[in-house]
Amino acid sequence: MARSTARPVVRLKSTAGTGVTYVTRKNRRTTPDRLVLRKYDPVAQAHVPFREER
Repeated sequence: MARSTARPVVRLKSTAGTGVTYVTRKNRRTTPDRLVLRKYDPVAQAHVPFREER
């Protein structure tokens, strides 16, 4: 089964500047702008916003 282009794989990079990334999928139709999720950064040892990279 082929992967859909409506749900691309995106990389979320930490805004704390530690270089930690998460990989997830997003629905391009419902969220056309950049994705921002608050996730745990193990280097900073805190929950920080992670922003989608292009």
